[in-house]
Amino acid sequence: MTVRPGAEWGAVVPIPMDALDIGSDAELAAAIDRGDRRPLRLRGGDLFRSIGAPTGSRATVRVPIDVLRVRLDGRESTAVAHLVARSTGRLGWWRGPILCVMNAEYIGAADVAPRAHPNDGRFDVVEVSAAMSARARWQAWRRLPTGTHVPHPDIATRRGRDQEFGFPRPVHVRVDGAERGTVRSIAVSVVPDAATIFV
Repeated sequence: MTVRPGAEWGAVVPIPMDALDIGSDAELAAAIDRGDRRPLRLRGGDLFRSIGAPTGSRATVRVPIDVLRVRLDGRESTAVAHLVARSTGRLGWWRGPILCVMNAEYIGAADVAPRAHPNDGRFDVVEVSAAMSARARWQAWRRLPTGTHVPHPDIATRRGRDQEFGFPRPVHVRVDGAERGTVRSIAVSVVPDAATIFV
């Protein structure tokens, strides 16, 4: 059952003896995809940071998480933290549209989706308009670590469970930090309570 606002999430438990330590979002998504039956203990990545990067030597927190099912030009993929699409080329961050579909709050040090929660049954969408100037992007980029880049008239935010995105030109895509090439169509759906992990 997905977490409700203000409700406690997860349970403190002993570290499972046979836990598989996982260091990144992409590694966690791959383990979930292959149906690994061992307890999955996340030790790094953007989902880990969004959960609060807890530490402790004798106990861990067991939490349910949602998973994103992604279709890139029809090719299936899985994400646990985020998908990012932007214009191709070195200047892709500074011109053209940017799309972030977030199950986690962070991408690296950037607090991209301050309201995102990995077990609320939804994903957060953050879209930068192609019309946003390079100067405004620089100002927003400087505010990203604190999550104060929104609200902004050229940055749209919303929440969803299933959504499709189309682009007139190919966009460069990364899923959980891993390169996925260029695509023209993206579809994302959330699978609530798809996995249980230890952090």
